[in-house]
Amino acid sequence: MSWTKFVAAILVVSFIGSIACGVGFSWKDTEGKYLDLLYDGRKVTRYMYDSDESSQQRIFETYKVFHHVFDENGEKLLTNGPDGENPYTKQVLYPHHRGIFIGWNRLGFEGKSHDTWHMTNGVRQVHQKFIEKKADSEKAVSTALIHWKSSQGKVMVAEKRTITVYRPGDGTIVLLDFETELKAPNGQVYLNGDPEHAGLQYRPSDGVAKGPAEGKAKYLFHKDGIDPKKDKNLPWVALEYGLNGKSYSVQYMSDPANPNADAVYSAYRDYGRFGEFFKHTIPAGQTLKLRYRIRVTEGSLPERKMLAKQYAAFTSN
Repeated sequence: MSWTKFVAAILVVSFIGSIACGVGFSWKDTEGKYLDLLYDGRKVTRYMYDSDESSQQRIFETYKVFHHVFDENGEKLLTNGPDGENPYTKQVLYPHHRGIFIGWNRLGFEGKSHDTWHMTNGVRQVHQKFIEKKADSEKAVSTALIHWKSSQGKVMVAEKRTITVYRPGDGTIVLLDFETELKAPNGQVYLNGDPEHAGLQYRPSDGVAKGPAEGKAKYLFHKDGIDPKKDKNLPWVALEYGLNGKSYSVQYMSDPANPNADAVYSAYRDYGRFGEFFKHTIPAGQTLKLRYRIRVTEGSLPERKMLAKQYAAFTSN
């Protein structure tokens, strides 16, 4: 065999081996159920988009779309689904808190209030289609069309959601940009509610709620003296929680271009559900664009200086 053919053969073997090992990001779609993102074969995120109205139980399980986050090994979920259990009542503890999710509990449309947080009275978020899915060694991007429907089945919001996940490193498990375009195709929409029940939120696994006191959520703000119930327009909030005998930290970052002049954070619950809330009117036919970044890291919270640096990197893009 000539040297040229030998080198070519080695390259082919290396290429095939890389594919087999799943180097970089890749998508795995369980059609009609969920979309997994993998990095080097390890599960990173899962987009839950099943919509099933065959029974009350299935409606409850699939009435909204959301994103799960896996641990550093790609095995256990760091986020909550509809199956959390209250240790005192043995009932589901806030089952509408699901991973990374968005909604407003008093969304105004056609003169009525619609609850896109608890998804009551037949309100649903229904995945329509994937507009784009791409992945390489550095990042993965998916864009989905999601309809927020009233109890009468009318589309109140047509959401175009783009999730970009970047290559992990330096202890980071997931670095995720959540960008969404909320369009009001059939009339004015008023995003209304309160800090406890509206906005983009991150909810840790129910294991935090059921776990020991030392694993309960601890919050860190960009400076001392912050009262999240009163102070507005916070650039970022960070959270640390214990789960499965380990510590994890989450930094939630809001783009300054978001309508956050009067925004406040719900960032004080010991089970760890937190995120930014604001009110906003979307005129008929118009679109509101929002952008956030969520960084999930194994271990304790970094110092404020590092968190500020990470926020600066986000806003400079």
